[in-house]
Amino acid sequence: MKKYFINLYTQAVVLNHKNIFNLLEEKPDSFFLDLGCDDGELTKKLAKRINTKNIYGVEIVDERIKRARANDIIVNKFDLNNKFNFESNFFDVIHANQVIEHLYNSDNFISEIYRILKPGGYAVVSTENASSWCNIFASIMGWQIFSLTNISNIKCGIGNPFSLHKDNLTNLGSWKHVGIYNIRGMKEYFEVFGFKIESIKGSGYFPLLSSLGNIDKTHSHFMTFKIRKIIK
Repeated sequence: MKKYFINLYTQAVVLNHKNIFNLLEEKPDSFFLDLGCDDGELTKKLAKRINTKNIYGVEIVDERIKRARANDIIVNKFDLNNKFNFESNFFDVIHANQVIEHLYNSDNFISEIYRILKPGGYAVVSTENASSWCNIFASIMGWQIFSLTNISNIKCGIGNPFSLHKDNLTNLGSWKHVGIYNIRGMKEYFEVFGFKIESIKGSGYFPLLSSLGNIDKTHSHFMTFKIRKIIK
């Protein structure tokens, strides 16, 4: 049973990456920023899809920063809860996958993305969905919802017997989940800061096929938004 759900989760992650790729536009020589770039492997693939070599990233784990820089990514180290260390109207494209749920100052995160995007530029932001069927089921059972089992800096998988993530996170405190959103909440949240919502995609539909998440996005496990800074 656990192997079955691990396979479903893996499929959902793969489909989520595909959704992200499909939302990106090819624009040679654009300035691209990956917020939470990790080791830079996915960042490079995204940059290739955009067709640019102007690749920037933000990361806070030193070991990951070293790897990302080895992948020719210009990496800055700073806390995304604070003002971003970039000038205004600088980037054409910004990507953030599974980042916003780790931040206690999401207002800063969204407003800073808006500030550093060029007018007409866009961001692709993906996060987990509080209203996914598996989260609803866990809540009915009185368990911690799957998206909020990472509530400790010490251990994952707290409060849910079926959680797939039970790793020791002593050295990766940045993986702690702080806030989980749903489709309507995230949509209106972006709009508060002046973004236009251009597209929403979903993946993961546990315990059913992951592809159903793009049909019923409201209950998909991962939700991905393409948001644009309007030219005024």
